[in-house]
Amino acid sequence: MSLTAADLSKGAMSEFQEQMRQQLESSMHKELEKLGATTKGAEAEISKKDFEGFRNLFHRFLQAKGPSVDWAKIHRPPEGSIHPYEDIKSKGLPDSVAASLNKLVVVKLNGGLGTSMGCKGPKSLISVRNENTFLDLTVQQIEHLNKTFNTEVPLVLMNSFNTDEDTKKILQKYAHHRVKIHTFNQSRYPRINKESLLPIARDMSMTGENSEAWYPPGHGDIYASFYNSGLLDKLIAEGKEYIFVSNIDNLGATVDLFILNHLMSQPADKRCEFVMEVTDKTRADVKGGTLTQYDGKLRLLEISQVPKAHVDEFKSVTKFKIFNTNNLWISLNAIKRLHEQNAMDMEIIVNPKTLDGGLNVIQLETAVGAAIKSFDNALGVNVPRSRFLPVKTSSDLLLVMSNLYSLDAGSLTMSKKREFPSTPHVKLGSSFTKVHDYLTRFESIPDMLELDHLTVSGDVTFGKQVSLKGTVIIIANHGDRIDIPAGALLENKIVSGNLRILDH
Repeated sequence: MSLTAADLSKGAMSEFQEQMRQQLESSMHKELEKLGATTKGAEAEISKKDFEGFRNLFHRFLQAKGPSVDWAKIHRPPEGSIHPYEDIKSKGLPDSVAASLNKLVVVKLNGGLGTSMGCKGPKSLISVRNENTFLDLTVQQIEHLNKTFNTEVPLVLMNSFNTDEDTKKILQKYAHHRVKIHTFNQSRYPRINKESLLPIARDMSMTGENSEAWYPPGHGDIYASFYNSGLLDKLIAEGKEYIFVSNIDNLGATVDLFILNHLMSQPADKRCEFVMEVTDKTRADVKGGTLTQYDGKLRLLEISQVPKAHVDEFKSVTKFKIFNTNNLWISLNAIKRLHEQNAMDMEIIVNPKTLDGGLNVIQLETAVGAAIKSFDNALGVNVPRSRFLPVKTSSDLLLVMSNLYSLDAGSLTMSKKREFPSTPHVKLGSSFTKVHDYLTRFESIPDMLELDHLTVSGDVTFGKQVSLKGTVIIIANHGDRIDIPAGALLENKIVSGNLRILDH
C-alpha cells in the first residue's frame, strides 16, 4: 500500500501539531516552576497541589481534538434512569430517619462573589429574606434538622480564595448553633493568555496588577480539593457516607428525606453512587445542562459542548425536557476511590474572559455534575420545580422577598394562597441590577400572589402596599420617571412614560 502526498501531508501536520503541544507544555511547566519558586512554607505545599491539578487540566486541554461530544451518539436517557420524584416519595420514610441523617454531610458551593448584583464579598452574605443571608438560611435549615431528629449533620462550605477570609470571619456568629461547620478551599489556577497560552501571573501574590491573574476553576474542582484538604477522609472516618451538594444561592436546595431514604435503603452492593436532581425545563431554562445517554452511560450535556448546528435542538423543550439543578447526592467512598484511581472524568470548559486592561484570557474549568458518568449506578431524579430556586439577579431576589413565599426554619415554601404552583416571570431593568439600587426603589415589596408577568424598565419606584396582578408592564422612557403610588393596584396594565394606565 503506497502513501499519497495527502497522507504524507497529514502525517507531517500531525507531527508538527504534536511538537507544538510539547513545546507549549514545556513552556507552561517552566512558568509554573518560576511561580512556585515565589512561595514558602504551607502556601508552597498548597500551590504544589494546585499546580499539579492545573498541569493535568492543561495537558488534557492541549490533547483535545475537536468537539468533546459526537452528536450522533447522544440519546435520551433510557427508561428507568430518571426516577419521578413522586415514585421515590411514595416509598415513605422509615420509623427513624436519624440513622440516615447521621450518615449525611451537607456541602454548599460558596466560591462566588456578589459582583454581578453590585455587592462586594461573598454572595452567600447578601441579605435575601428578613435580613437573613444565604448562609444564615442554610445554617437555620440544618440546625432545624439536627434539633428535630437529634442528629449531627455537619455543614461543609467549599470556599474560593475570593470568599474564604470573609466567610471565616462571619462563621464566628454560629458558634452556639447546633451545626458543626467545616470549610475547605477550591484550588487556585493561573489565568492563561489567549494568544500565548502561558500564565499572565508574574508571582503568587493576589494584589495589584496580579490580582486578576488567578481564578477558582469551577465547581468540578470539588473532588480534588475536598480530597486534598483531608476533610474527605476525616468525614469517612466519622461514618459519613453521602454528601448533598448544591449552590448556596439555590434557596430550594434543602435536605430531602425521601431522596436520602432511597439512597440508604438500597442493598450495599447496589448502592447508587451519584444522584442528580433534574427538573422540567421551561422557556427560561433552555440553556441549562441536561442528562443524556452517551456510550451507554448517563452524561451531563452542557450548552458549551453542543456543536453550533445543534444548539437550537439542544434548547428545544420537546427533545430535552429536563435540566440539571446542580443538587447532587454523591457517595464519599466513591469520590475517594475515583480520585485515587485518577478516574474522575470531566469535560473541560474553556471560559474566555476579557480583563479590565483589555487582555483576552481563558480559564480552564470543570463542572461537578459532569463526573456523573464516572460513578456506578448513577441516576437522575425528576424533582418539583420548588427545589430549584436560585437567586442570580435582582429579579430573582424580588420573588424570594415577596409574599409568594413563607419562611420557616430557614426554608422557603410557596404560599398556599398562590393559586398556581409556578412562579411569575419577572424582568427588572438595568436600574435594578445592583442590590442597593433595587432596595431603594421599593418602599415595601409588592403583593405578588396573583402576578403572572412583570416587566419594569427605566427609572421606576414603588410605594408601600402596591399590588400587582396578571400581566404588568411598567416602562419609563429615557428622562422620564414613574412613581407607583402607595396602595396602587395594577392588574393587567401597561404603565408607560407619560403615566397613562392602559388595559393590557
